[in-house]
Amino acid sequence: MAKASGEKANGAAAPAAAAPQARGEGRLVRLRVRRQDTADRPETRRWEEFKVPYLPQMNVISALQQIQRDPRTVDGKEVAPVVWEAVCLEEVCGSCTMVINGRVRQACSALIDQLAPKGEVITLEPMSKFPLVRDLLVDRSRMFEDMKRVRAWIDVDGTHELGPGPRESQARQQERYPLSRCMTCGCCVEACPQYNDGTRFVGAFALNLVRLYNMHPTGAMRQDERLESVMSEGGITDCGKSQNCVEVCPKEIPLVDSIAAVARDTTKRMLFGWLLK
Repeated sequence: MAKASGEKANGAAAPAAAAPQARGEGRLVRLRVRRQDTADRPETRRWEEFKVPYLPQMNVISALQQIQRDPRTVDGKEVAPVVWEAVCLEEVCGSCTMVINGRVRQACSALIDQLAPKGEVITLEPMSKFPLVRDLLVDRSRMFEDMKRVRAWIDVDGTHELGPGPRESQARQQERYPLSRCMTCGCCVEACPQYNDGTRFVGAFALNLVRLYNMHPTGAMRQDERLESVMSEGGITDCGKSQNCVEVCPKEIPLVDSIAAVARDTTKRMLFGWLLK
């Protein structure tokens, strides 16, 4: 006798098709975005809410891209597309940093399933420690100026062939590698209570770079200059040791260890540096 429809050959019932909601069909993602037209028009600051279709493995950037294609609020009002910044989409460039659900992080690695597993509204805000350009886009120029201040680079004597560099132990390389993962995203300074418009504090990322380049065999030639750059106002003594930076760093850089190492080196420089003059 022929098998009834929906049964396997061995007589067991075939599994029913997954429910549309389980597959994400018909599910909507709701985003509440804090917007402002331009930096010099604070009166335009407002909240706008959007809803977009859910996609598997969706992140905040893909949701913003859907809004960009059809910028309409939940009320059906057509508005200008939301402005944000993103480049690599792989948590490497650091440009898509924003405050998501009250916590600063990278939008490209912020998955919708983790942020709103039950369809909660996701809030998006720009970082507060940098000048606003528009909507979620801010100007992080201060970070790059602080990198200049601490000489966050390796000096190279021209472009000619210099031959092989100095040999380093694998242990030394492994110690330095985590420090090199900094992508200047701004998460650490956004979470830092000492980093604001009223201070010149360079932030944990810059102190970490001081440690990184001072550990480099060639970079160590400028070690004293880097240490002296963070011994003045806005340097190491301005750190309040809140440790917020290490909690939000997307690359899990040991920022507290770097701050402690730079503090030790600057103390030695202050106490014994006069012997070298």
